[in-house]
Amino acid sequence: MSSPQRADRAADSPERAVLSLRERKKAKTRRTIQEHALRLFAEQGYEATTVEQIAEAAEVSPSTFFRYFPTKEDLIIQDDYDPLLVAMVRAQPPELPPLAAIRQGIRTAFAQVPQSELEDVRARIGLMMKIPAVRARSLDNLVTTVDVLAGVVAERTGRDRAAPAVQTLAGAVVGAILPALFSWSAANGTRSLPDVVDEALGLLESGLPV
Repeated sequence: MSSPQRADRAADSPERAVLSLRERKKAKTRRTIQEHALRLFAEQGYEATTVEQIAEAAEVSPSTFFRYFPTKEDLIIQDDYDPLLVAMVRAQPPELPPLAAIRQGIRTAFAQVPQSELEDVRARIGLMMKIPAVRARSLDNLVTTVDVLAGVVAERTGRDRAAPAVQTLAGAVVGAILPALFSWSAANGTRSLPDVVDEALGLLESGLPV
């Protein structure tokens, strides 16, 4: 086992710095492509916008586009928020029950997203609700998010991530967040996203008193 000093040196190594820089550049390129795509969708419609037009606007080649987004639907569905959510949930005090930790972690994560990005999230949700092909494609993304949350719950509880209770909790969280996102998008900014999602998870945490 390496000493703390050696671990610190490894964490600050040039290789790690280069990797971090590379990841930041990739995230910036992904974000640029997505921003131009959403702008073009708003201007001329989803169906009328081609991958070639998006690539040209983002100043990348079509082959680069497809390295970041395998399909046009993925422009709407994909984002980089799952790692942020996981990090914020992991940062919660270990004595918090899993659902409480997820609720606080998600609120903290959403509060860190800039307003400009939240507007893009709103636009993506609107497109997801209107375009059948995107709705169908979004199922894969939801399954991935459930699995990510199940992994965090398993870490906090020491249980198998495939255990029915763990999977059910993760699925319930995603199920509570989805209608909250849809209502937030439809409300067009009358409430903040962290507040809307926190309210939904609060109802789940209290046993859904209907």
